Amino acid sequence: MNDPFFFGYGSLVNRKTHGFCQSHPAKIKGWRRAWRRSPLRNLCFLTAVPDPEAVIEGLIAAVPNGDWAALDIRERAYLRHQVTDQIEHDINHDPEVAIYAIEASKHHFPTAENPILLSYLDVVVQGYLAEFGEAGVARFFQTTDGWHAPILNDRADPVYPRAQNLSKGETALVDDCISKNASKHR
Repeated sequence: MNDPFFFGYGSLVNRKTHGFCQSHPAKIKGWRRAWRRSPLRNLCFLTAVPDPEAVIEGLIAAVPNGDWAALDIRERAYLRHQVTDQIEHDINHDPEVAIYAIEASKHHFPTAENPILLSYLDVVVQGYLAEFGEAGVARFFQTTDGWHAPILNDRADPVYPRAQNLSKGETALVDDCISKNASKHR
């Protein structure tokens, strides 16, 4: 029997933030990324929202022995949804795949009181750069809604628990992408 997989579309794309060794680039149809706030968290985080026209890139990874406990704790503000038939991947079998998304009735559009943590965004962009290159980072920004949300610069003292150190080039890339997207949403 094969292990089930999850589809990561945010920080889970960054392999430095987890120990799921059997990971592979993938795409999902019918979902779009969005910055949202939730009553369960004071900050904006990424979630996936149904969108029949959308396709987003991410990473699928096996959950050894189907033991979801640690991942369910990490993704505690999210529900797990089965998306097996919506995934495109290059692995040699068709595993069951789930995506974590905040329940539609429990997430809201970002406000000034619920910023995006820059340390979180840094992690996500670093993951997309490693998996999909600069073009993949550009696609991440293009296929994500909610860029009007404020961004809290916590790089000097990261609030995000899985913050990573970025190279100067990675930092410049994140800052440039933020600048380009902020100008589109003013």
